[in-house]
Amino acid sequence: MWKDLKTWAQTLKRDTIALYLAVRDPRTPWYAKAIAAVVVAYALSPIDLIPDFIPVLGYLDDILLVPIGLWIAICLVPGEVLEDCRTRARRLVERPTSRTAAFFVVFLWAAMAALAGWIILRPAVLSLQT
Repeated sequence: MWKDLKTWAQTLKRDTIALYLAVRDPRTPWYAKAIAAVVVAYALSPIDLIPDFIPVLGYLDDILLVPIGLWIAICLVPGEVLEDCRTRARRLVERPTSRTAAFFVVFLWAAMAALAGWIILRPAVLSLQT
């Protein structure tokens, strides 16, 4: 069961990336681009119809709406375009990831947050000292 669930999640990830690529493909009709763009934006957006912190219901929209939207958008994209985009998406998903690069990105974000906090809080600290 877990293997099937993991395979399904990987397929959803690949198809989301494939739809993103299909939106940018000139062979995709405008109506398919519009629906696919909305579905991809919703799937990748941190903003949900039902916030994730609500128990059970929070993930219900992710479990139901995203696959249904993907299915509708996939049905509208021409077959040859979808196959090309799925092949490209598969290559993107299978790309090796670098933990060093991820650490570097997280370090940069933390450094920028610390700098922003220092710039914002410095006047308040200086006014307390005088």
